[in-house]
Amino acid sequence: QVQLVESGGGLVQPGGSLRLSCAASGRTASAYVMGWFRQGAGLERQLVAAIAWSGESTYYTDAVKGRFTISRDNAKNTVYLQMNSLKPEDTAVYYCAATTRWLKLKVGDYNYWGQGTQVTVSS
Repeated sequence: QVQLVESGGGLVQPGGSLRLSCAASGRTASAYVMGWFRQGAGLERQLVAAIAWSGESTYYTDAVKGRFTISRDNAKNTVYLQMNSLKPEDTAVYYCAATTRWLKLKVGDYNYWGQGTQVTVSS
């Protein structure tokens, strides 16, 4: 079992950047594929990016390709989401999640979740 805690959200202007962090405790994070999901107001929760156990593979949804970068530091049990060129449509609660399988895109495929961190992109 692993516990996940997100941080780094906030208010940013369009075109700005934020870096989200997800700290894992309990079982070592390297045992899991990690994903970042987001859920905008009135929308379904969707996978934004995922990274394999040692970072050997990554996945991005089309809407964030070229702007977001997922990475992990297994020595620190931490996963990051660097978000650049932010747009108002990126506004959402961002969740970190863990699964033991690659590549899973659905909410139900992830076993462990953080509490979420709000990202608001507005001028």
